[in-house]
Amino acid sequence: MGILLNAIRLAFVSIARNGTRSLLTVLGILIGVAAVVTVTALASAAASRVGDQLDGFASNAIFVEPRPSQTGGMKKTGARLTENDAKAIAREAVSVSAVAVFLSTQGQVVRAEKNVSTFIVGVNLPYFQVRKFTVSHGEMWTESDELLKTKVCVIGATVAKALFPGEDPVGQTIRVGRSPYRVIGVLDPRGTSTFGDDQDDRVMMPIGSLRTRIMHTFPGRADQIMASASSADTTVRAQKQIESILRHTHRIPQGFDNDFNVRSQAEFRATEEGIATVLSALLLAVAGVSLLVGGVGVMNIMLVSVSERTREIGIRMSIGAREGDIRTQFLVEAVALSLVGGLAGVVLGVSGTYAIGRALDWPVTPSGAALAVALGTSGAIGIVFGFLPARRAAKMDPIDALRAD
Repeated sequence: MGILLNAIRLAFVSIARNGTRSLLTVLGILIGVAAVVTVTALASAAASRVGDQLDGFASNAIFVEPRPSQTGGMKKTGARLTENDAKAIAREAVSVSAVAVFLSTQGQVVRAEKNVSTFIVGVNLPYFQVRKFTVSHGEMWTESDELLKTKVCVIGATVAKALFPGEDPVGQTIRVGRSPYRVIGVLDPRGTSTFGDDQDDRVMMPIGSLRTRIMHTFPGRADQIMASASSADTTVRAQKQIESILRHTHRIPQGFDNDFNVRSQAEFRATEEGIATVLSALLLAVAGVSLLVGGVGVMNIMLVSVSERTREIGIRMSIGAREGDIRTQFLVEAVALSLVGGLAGVVLGVSGTYAIGRALDWPVTPSGAALAVALGTSGAIGIVFGFLPARRAAKMDPIDALRAD
């Protein structure tokens, strides 16, 4: 223990004696450790944020869309989805709690001298349950409005701000296409979705009303069917039930491919997490290269230090220091250099993490495990890259060392 403590004392004396050189030596390790701490914290925060956004996007959602087909070099849309498909799913899929239909277009919405180009959406009432949309003030339309294709709508906060600045939109009239629609509610603000679209920039109305007056299509057409599984645990079972039901309603023979795609919200989340993992790995690899460069710098400086202190090594050996003592002295010095860089990198990384978190308005917290790994890695670099210089110092011939200038 006494030998180790003496080696630690000599190591810090040597570091302090060559302050500028020591600082430049640990710079690579400092940057690498700071990068590891920051990247790990930001990757965790980003994954959590994306997960929360996807959870807020819909409730255990399953999305059904037509599958495009390739024929003679031409890409064709798959079979049509209809409200009857949605009704069959709602009637027969026991693992599904709600089924919604969705039809949309882009168009102009006018109010007096103001007008905006926005997303015009036709849906049924279960859509609000599946997508977790709620009305902040006003009210939702009724089942009777859907049956009668009433000219009523609810609007998002972005549309409300553009058409009714400083006014209450509820009860007022807007023109969608050539038809007047009465605004009966304003949706709670949702912000930008994970997919980058403004969820508040929309006008929503009964799907039959959209189909009849604005977007003329064949009866019952839907761009997409959205279903909500009864729970997160039943999502896979619900997907299988939906696929079986739609194969039956579309009369798809055994052995033929589906003319539709069924995807779940959980699949989107897994994809996002996979992308985040790959990006984090790439950034950590870059940080690892910086640590490697820092380790090479430590080894080079230690080799220089051994050359400069040859006479000191000879004197120590002549008064009784053994190979192990010399090796320990220089190995401890290399580890001390690396740990100083690691500690400075942790301080810089934690400070940078909190600063970036405040700038992005993310709840970013450095991981204790990441801090421990970063420090452990910097210590390991000192051992690995300091071993060769320490061994070279320990193997010196005392007589030759004493003769050195």
